Amino acid sequence: MRRHLLTSTTAFVLLLAASPAWAQSMDEGIKFLDAEIGELSALSRADQEAELKWFMDAAAPYAGMDIKVVSETITTHEYESKVLAPAFTALTGIKVTHDLIGEGDVVEKLQTQMQSGENIYDAYINDSDLIGTHWRYQQARSLTDWMAGEGAAVTNPNIGIDDFIGVSFTTAPDGDLYQLPDQQFANLYWFRYDWFNDPKNQEDFKAEYGYDLGVPVNWSAYEDIAKFFTGREIDGQAVYGHMDYGKKDPSLGWRFTDAWLSMAGNGDKGIPNGLPVDEWGIKVDENSRPVGSCVARGGDTNGPASVYAIQKAIDWLKDYAPPEAAGMTFSESGPVPAQGAVAQQIFWYTAFTADMVKEGLPVMNEDGTPKWRMAPSPHGVYWQDGMKLGYQDVGSWTLLKSTPVDRAQAAWLYAQFVTSMTVDVKKSHVGLTFARESTIRHQSFTDRAPELGGLIEFYRSPARVQWSPTGTNVPDYPKLAQLWWQAIGDASSGAKSAQEAMDSLCAEQESVLERLERAGVQGDIGPKLAEEHDLAYWNADAVAKGNLAPQLAIAEEKDQPVTVNYDELVKSWADANAAAN
Repeated sequence: MRRHLLTSTTAFVLLLAASPAWAQSMDEGIKFLDAEIGELSALSRADQEAELKWFMDAAAPYAGMDIKVVSETITTHEYESKVLAPAFTALTGIKVTHDLIGEGDVVEKLQTQMQSGENIYDAYINDSDLIGTHWRYQQARSLTDWMAGEGAAVTNPNIGIDDFIGVSFTTAPDGDLYQLPDQQFANLYWFRYDWFNDPKNQEDFKAEYGYDLGVPVNWSAYEDIAKFFTGREIDGQAVYGHMDYGKKDPSLGWRFTDAWLSMAGNGDKGIPNGLPVDEWGIKVDENSRPVGSCVARGGDTNGPASVYAIQKAIDWLKDYAPPEAAGMTFSESGPVPAQGAVAQQIFWYTAFTADMVKEGLPVMNEDGTPKWRMAPSPHGVYWQDGMKLGYQDVGSWTLLKSTPVDRAQAAWLYAQFVTSMTVDVKKSHVGLTFARESTIRHQSFTDRAPELGGLIEFYRSPARVQWSPTGTNVPDYPKLAQLWWQAIGDASSGAKSAQEAMDSLCAEQESVLERLERAGVQGDIGPKLAEEHDLAYWNADAVAKGNLAPQLAIAEEKDQPVTVNYDELVKSWADANAAAN
């Protein structure tokens, strides 16, 4: 490292002599690179120093300014707040307060600023699930316009927008980028690789079900595997074939808005989201105007695929998960698979990876490799090729128009710093959430891949594109998302049937759409509700136009189970990548 320091620093001698202030700041930058980054960067040492110099020079007009930004509390953002923010301040003289609060609180602060015009925060890291909200309300700055206009002087010429793997999720139908991805993680299938490869388990499973124990491709196979493992004794303890959570709590809503319905086969084909009907069951017209949520208006929130999805979630929770799971929230259920008594989980967030690979856990081998793996989630009977298959959470930088220009410029510099190629590889090793292709391909992650249970293989695979956040069909995410947990909670508790719960949910969503239409606050891209007809009418209309949703009910929802060997699956990904390259 000292060798790199000597060769790259020599190039700056004249600049050092000419600008004492720069010398002092760059000295802080070099200390930061030595102590924190080292070889964990997609850039060479010389390019790292050049990028830091650009940040320092661009920030000069804002030196001494105090700015406030906010994000939810996850490991990646803790690293930004505790390590990267102080480094940025030392380099630029811009003091950053990076607040860490709950995800719901972030949305609440964002809503308050949008409604009041008061500048609460200078920038937000909020989920790209709000892309439809930001585009329609036009209270977030278009970053496309910003980088070409008021933000041009503070936009890193080497920002590398095309290197961000999530920009398709933060681009609106008008073609503009509204948010800059900071981190992302997927929900995937998680399973005990050691149990699935145990000869006795394999023999017993094939004898009972007539096919090989492996990664389930569809829900029928997942259900068989759940049933097989539930109550089976392994290493002296009875285990469970499934894990989930069911408490009536806001996090129950995320569990379903986060692509659960699309995994079942709700909505239409389309990447990153179904069109014209998305994974929430909301339909839009040719001008991206939401026209309905219920089947009666051509939506799919209460269609057969959605009801099937809800019923399966309820049945599996009751039949195959630990009894306490029904009373758990998202955060409470997350650590349970690491305790060693769960065989598989259909819907597991990779944000838990860092906690799942800690030394000494029952799910870890002594050599530091995991006893588990992650793979693509299986799909339901209504699912067809060309549909999204899972969810990715993409926390993204957002600049609101209510933030004064100079404060937005300073905050934009910080946003670029914490997502820069200089720091992103190291940040991703800490949080294991990925935003850049160059980071995913870095040699350090090739070296670390065997310790991460398939995470790197998935993010390097062609399958990755089938996982996406909520799309632009949702015109007001904060208002609509809060409806889900209450409706699903009624079904989970038994207060309503799955059909009754989804009927209620779609009606409530349409009530919001109707209010937005009546108010006209979203202009000519806001909701315009369609006329009501029956399921047969709208299905025939969809088919005539080459679409799917809403689908008619399938008489036999238990289709032929299919599994695949995990090692062969990973090999096919590698082969596909080799062919693509």
